[in-house]
Amino acid sequence: MMALSLRAIFAKQSPRRELRDCFVASFDSAAKTAALLRTLLAMTVPQGVLHLKPRLIRLLLALVALGALMGLSYTVATWVQADTLPSAPIPPRAIPDTDVNPYGANFFLDREVEDWKRDRTARMAREAGIVWAKQQFSWEEIEKRKGQFDWSKADQIVATFEKYGMQIIARLDRPPAWSHQDKTIPQAPPDDLNDYGDFVDAFVRRYIGRVNCIQIWNEPNIFPEWGNRPVDPAGYVALLEIAYQRAKAANPNVRVLSAPLAITLGEGWAPNSEYWRHMNDLDFLDAMYKVGAKDYFDILSANAFGLHASPDDPPNPQHLNFQRVALARQIMEKYTDKNKAIWINEYGWNASPPDFSKEQLLWGRVTEQQQADFTVRGLQYARANWTWAGVFNIWYFRQVGDITPERSDYYFRMVDVDFTPRLVYLRLREMATFPQVAQPGLYQETDLALDLRNNRDGLSCNAWQPHLDPNASAGREVVTRAPGALATVKFWGDSFEFVMHRGPTEGRAWITLDGRPAQGLPLDTNGNSYVDLSAPNEQWQVRVPVAKNVMRGTHTVELVVGQTGEVALDGFVVTAEGKTEFPWLMVGGLGALFVAASGAFVWSWSHSRTVK
Repeated sequence: MMALSLRAIFAKQSPRRELRDCFVASFDSAAKTAALLRTLLAMTVPQGVLHLKPRLIRLLLALVALGALMGLSYTVATWVQADTLPSAPIPPRAIPDTDVNPYGANFFLDREVEDWKRDRTARMAREAGIVWAKQQFSWEEIEKRKGQFDWSKADQIVATFEKYGMQIIARLDRPPAWSHQDKTIPQAPPDDLNDYGDFVDAFVRRYIGRVNCIQIWNEPNIFPEWGNRPVDPAGYVALLEIAYQRAKAANPNVRVLSAPLAITLGEGWAPNSEYWRHMNDLDFLDAMYKVGAKDYFDILSANAFGLHASPDDPPNPQHLNFQRVALARQIMEKYTDKNKAIWINEYGWNASPPDFSKEQLLWGRVTEQQQADFTVRGLQYARANWTWAGVFNIWYFRQVGDITPERSDYYFRMVDVDFTPRLVYLRLREMATFPQVAQPGLYQETDLALDLRNNRDGLSCNAWQPHLDPNASAGREVVTRAPGALATVKFWGDSFEFVMHRGPTEGRAWITLDGRPAQGLPLDTNGNSYVDLSAPNEQWQVRVPVAKNVMRGTHTVELVVGQTGEVALDGFVVTAEGKTEFPWLMVGGLGALFVAASGAFVWSWSHSRTVK
């Protein structure tokens, strides 16, 4: 009766004739299926065992029905996922240096004397998804005498970060004593700004291809970073101009970051003085632009401390909070400098103990739970709302023990001196290591969904080097000549294109889709799909189709660099077009199998009870 009732329902209500006929035939053949299975078993199982083991048939039928049901569920779920389009393609982050992996932190490897601690610090950071290392390189330690350089410590630090595939933002300051006559304030700028220019030139040349971002000085709007004198926006811009010009002469592809400004409402040099001991950061930035700073940096550095407020606290010129950086952005736009990114130099909240006095709490105080929550929420807010924001360097990852627990700045740390991770580390790791899958949209070659490696054996990625050119998308591409260098992208959609560069010096790269040759690309003698980028003339922003109208879902594209020539990546494009047809044939077949097996199971069970 059960089989007959279901048969009647499907015969009457099936939406498509072929599917209806399939289901009806399945019910009619339930008994035949059971008999067929018994015949097959009789051919392979001794007759006595077959009669003694009637449950074997029902077990097989149950397994067949279960398998068909699971296959049916997977097929329908896959179609639902493939047929569900995003509300709209993700808009491209068109401002240079914004479509980047945003996860960074400040490090103090220069203060660490043991190699294993340096290594463990970098390894823990990389395991948490942190790929940017903001690190100070003290001029006074490297050039103790004019023209005599000791690079030993700096070389060790650079090599440690390179080992784990981390990109360095080098802070260049702390002048040596020989560079100024007044030695009362060691942070003071040199008497001859060209001495600093010489140091910048030497540093950039030594680390070409290894350090691609440098920061010029630190917080020149407050005492004592500008020495024992009032702060001076024009004086800092003069230093910035020399450093920028020398850095670009040494390596045109290096990115120059301005000094971050300490967030402050200001303090006069003396009562009723027109000069400043601590100058309001917004006023200082405005004054920098007035004297021509716009032409002497590629990326604006800014500090974004939350202090007492949550990341939702709106910007206000009279308040110090996380969103104050949006006011700095308004100044950039006021001076038509809106095609540059802002990178956050120091970012975070302080989780000092509740019994600290107000005088101790220089950076405000939140709970450790709030510290972790606010750090994640601030990043999420910035990525969703600030199209001009790039890297966020959390202050700080780990210190070496020179900051004691009696000091409030001890409680910014992500990891304790003994390498115990704090809650903020754990929460950021959850966020930063979540698998990145590019949704439909246009992406730059620096996007966090694109994983660049030197080879399959490690995390190092310095084989891929930035190359700045106005013909490239957003003015930049990444280039390599290293055979075996990898570029991997996971995407969701049905079509994928690399944006690449063709020219006389370009070579060949092999490309796979989900581990198989990419359809539409030529095959070499071994059956591997490849793209040949050589051309008699330069061709920029060329789209190379890798996937076209494949099954909509999550796919993996891998590019491997060939033996000769350059390979330049300028971005990639993911699309999801049209409707996905419902898999009627697969659903019908699996449905029929499920119904037939289920019906046969019921018939066999009923028959065994009748025999008893």
